[in-house]
Amino acid sequence: MARVLTVKHINRCIACYSCMLACTRTVSGRFSLAASAIQIRTRGGLQSKLAADVCLGCAEPACAAACPPEALRPRPGGGVRFARSQCDGCGACVAACIARVIRMDPEDSRPIVCVQCGACAKYCPHEVLEMAAVSEGGE
Repeated sequence: MARVLTVKHINRCIACYSCMLACTRTVSGRFSLAASAIQIRTRGGLQSKLAADVCLGCAEPACAAACPPEALRPRPGGGVRFARSQCDGCGACVAACIARVIRMDPEDSRPIVCVQCGACAKYCPHEVLEMAAVSEGGE
């Protein structure tokens, strides 16, 4: 059964950034918070709660539909697969993402995209994130 990243318990998050570092190490081989497809941030103010900006794992991803070279392709169960070698860096996926979680990487002018690998959930020490089972239709 396919799995999609979900934020299960945001109130447990302590902003340790383990998820973000696991993402960049696993997907790009770098050690950078800025290159992570998941972003942990405050909601604003000194004592506000945290928020996790994550890919929604859309069943029919708008980012893939907007990608002219088809570097982003729908993944069974939701989300996308990313073929970096096919990407021309046009950024159409950034504008098309309904969750506003895709950003361009200034180092290589390619999008930073969640590929639903689950590394972030695996390394979260407080079980904030989860790879939830979904049907092949993405629900």
